[in-house]
Amino acid sequence: MTVLGADAARRIALGAQGFTEPRAGGDVSRRHLKRVLDRVRLIQLDSVNVAVRAHYMPLFSRLGPYPTDLVDDAAWTHRARRPRLLVEYWAHEASLLPVADWPLFRWRMREYEAKYAHRYASLLKDAPGLFDDVLAAVKELGPIGAGPLEDELGLAEGRAKKAPGGWWNRSAVKHACEWLFATGELTTGTRRGFQRLYDLPERVLPSDVLAAPPVSDEDAARELMLRAAGAHGIGTEPDLRDYYRLKPARSQVALAELVAEGAVEQVEVHGWAQPAYRHVDAKTPRKVAGRALLSPFDPLIWRRERTERIFGFHYRIEIYVPEPKRVYGYYVFPFLLDGELVGRVDLKTDRATGLLQARGAFAEPAVDPARVANEMAAELRTMAGWLGLDGVTVGSKGNLATALARALKA
Repeated sequence: MTVLGADAARRIALGAQGFTEPRAGGDVSRRHLKRVLDRVRLIQLDSVNVAVRAHYMPLFSRLGPYPTDLVDDAAWTHRARRPRLLVEYWAHEASLLPVADWPLFRWRMREYEAKYAHRYASLLKDAPGLFDDVLAAVKELGPIGAGPLEDELGLAEGRAKKAPGGWWNRSAVKHACEWLFATGELTTGTRRGFQRLYDLPERVLPSDVLAAPPVSDEDAARELMLRAAGAHGIGTEPDLRDYYRLKPARSQVALAELVAEGAVEQVEVHGWAQPAYRHVDAKTPRKVAGRALLSPFDPLIWRRERTERIFGFHYRIEIYVPEPKRVYGYYVFPFLLDGELVGRVDLKTDRATGLLQARGAFAEPAVDPARVANEMAAELRTMAGWLGLDGVTVGSKGNLATALARALKA
């Protein structure tokens, strides 16, 4: 069995995620977007907009400044000369994934239908015909949000009336839309702001994707584990499983088959307690250079156990932690420098003042704080410019705050 050092494993992981390639520079095109998608395979969506929407940041981290409408066009518009590249579904969490991968999630759509059938049976009892009415309205009016749908639908007919409380305190129409989205009968046609506007899959997905032959549950799991292995470069079975949130019984069988086929190789990594698996096409870069700020939802770090194992970097998002108990801040971006996670910064975009606020800045132990501060300052200036802001301010929290403020003034 091949034995690898921890440093080699880290470089494999960074290479697989695109951090060993030079940034685009100049005009960033759809070709660059495709290059990143070929590596990361999916982009997580999140509603938090403290600094920047989560789905925009992974491309900036890898490519540098780029027009965000590149993602918007790929995900939420379709033209004959620039066809839609991405579709929304539950992959890692709510995610953008290549349209060609849609058939690989039919099993999940069936699982959602079975898992939540009892909830929606009671909904249908209270609002008979609701699902059919929603589909008919979307067919006529889509793309459309849940709120306008509610206005269009059953109030006049006595259907789909808002419950006084209810699950997540949402209306019956919203519940129906979420169910139909989860089971694949609706998808996102476009977004307005961050509001999802529902549409029928046949008006969103290419005809060849809709007409693709059924994929068995076993084949889908194998394909998703293979994609996860490619996106990781190297990882444990739980690492690979987590990328698409597969269940262990399914992922373990799929991984064993991939090893038997020679698509994935089992290896040993010094310091890893569990067996590791390397995609056979994964490269081992000689070195990793450059810098990047990473969103809390960047695929390189979203499995926190793997982040700690590979980088020695303990990271937890503290959005839901009461402010007095937060260690680092509300929306903290780890800072990658020459292949190591060397610091972190709590960021907020203040549109009123036109400033990117670094409310706290922290250096990891055993790093050169002056160098980290200088590199972080340069990256923050680049990020501020990309977001159309006028500059960067630094708060007083953290062991890097003073050095970072000094570097930004230099």
